[in-house]
Amino acid sequence: MRTSQIVPLVVATALFMENTDSTVIATALPAIAQSLGEDPIALKLALTAYLVSLAIFIPISGWMADRLGARTVFRAALAVFMAGSLACAASDSLAGFVAARFFQGIGGAMMVPVGRLVILRSVPKSELVSALAYLTIPALVGPILGPPIGGFITTYFDWRWIFFINIPIGIAGIVLATFYFENIREAERPPLDVVGFLLSGLGLATVMLGLASIGRHLLPAFLSWGCLVGGIVLLVLYRRHSRGIAHPVIRLDLLRYPTFRAAVTGGSLFRIGTGAIPFLLPLMLQIGFGLDPLRSGLITFAAAAGALLIKLIGPRILRTYGFRRVMVLNALVASGFLAVNGLFTAETPHAVIICVLLIGGCVRSLQFTCVNAIAYADLETPDMSAATSLASVAQQLSLSLGVSLGAMALEATAAYHGRSDIVAGDFGPAFFAVALISALSFFSFRRLRPDAGAEVSGHRIVAAEPRNAMP
Repeated sequence: MRTSQIVPLVVATALFMENTDSTVIATALPAIAQSLGEDPIALKLALTAYLVSLAIFIPISGWMADRLGARTVFRAALAVFMAGSLACAASDSLAGFVAARFFQGIGGAMMVPVGRLVILRSVPKSELVSALAYLTIPALVGPILGPPIGGFITTYFDWRWIFFINIPIGIAGIVLATFYFENIREAERPPLDVVGFLLSGLGLATVMLGLASIGRHLLPAFLSWGCLVGGIVLLVLYRRHSRGIAHPVIRLDLLRYPTFRAAVTGGSLFRIGTGAIPFLLPLMLQIGFGLDPLRSGLITFAAAAGALLIKLIGPRILRTYGFRRVMVLNALVASGFLAVNGLFTAETPHAVIICVLLIGGCVRSLQFTCVNAIAYADLETPDMSAATSLASVAQQLSLSLGVSLGAMALEATAAYHGRSDIVAGDFGPAFFAVALISALSFFSFRRLRPDAGAEVSGHRIVAAEPRNAMP
């Protein structure tokens, strides 16, 4: 096998590990909460801590690779991810588990972006398309395998074993990277925006900590609101700082491109609903309906299977109808399927639930395909790297917001009924709330021109001929 084929497979291995890990944990959340003696809602901190860590450290992954070498950073990232996995397995408290997940996120933030950078710089352009195709496979297969694997291990063994899955995969990745990765680095690189990194990182972390800790008294109320307000102040300061330097760590000026702005703003609103699904759905099936983790995982994997199916026909849909028409209509359709999750009861046949999740996964995946493609339709090549960082940060934050807002809706519904515990009836309003937020993306996508991204989608609008035109 040629190096141009091995390198993408090594990166794909890391991506598979990361995607499987996140879905495995989602299925095991109720069991982890019970083992740690915590309310299941409190485990939202474990999900948001990982996503916020990704958002903080992804923007500096490229600079780290250029400074220390791509192979060095990639191997270190795998080692950090494995160490974080072991720390998760050894955790005996909520604080320790959340800290381990944040540490694991540092490795995740470096693994895939740096691995993708290695592919772009080491694979000939004539083989680049096929090389990048390897990366789509684990991104789609990992979420399909994750829920059943996590459910099986949690049901018949112990939830701590789910984190040991990463160890052999990570070791194999380090060994293969040692032999087949070049330690690529750039001779010339802009200086790291240290001040911007601190302002944006601390701002994002404190805002999300404030949102995630509101309710359930995870932190004193004044501290939660203090984190939220303080984080917003730091982010405002970062915005002012970024306007005055040549190379900010996150380039907000790229939002001037209409297609990129729609992808970031509309895509973020849409992802809030999606971010809530891995948190709300397993809790509803296990705590609300009384299913064990294995049966829960065998149901929830249907959404990821639907995402895989749409990849076969997604490009053809875009060529036929174009970005704007597909994204405007599909935002409402996908949000509708998300809201339907709130209508499930313990008596709903599992076949019906699986069908809804399968179709919902299809339409959500189609929307993400559109968002990811149109984001770069009008950007110049020199802006691609910075745009990727900003889009990645927005993606992780919106997924984290989905978890936090979904949990807040659950807590608010229970409090409204004078209860402290969560019951099956509380999940309906939570799903309706996040579905409404996702549906708001309709307005961002509606602002796009009818021919937006036509060069990427291959869609062509045929202008109508004047009625009185001569033959």
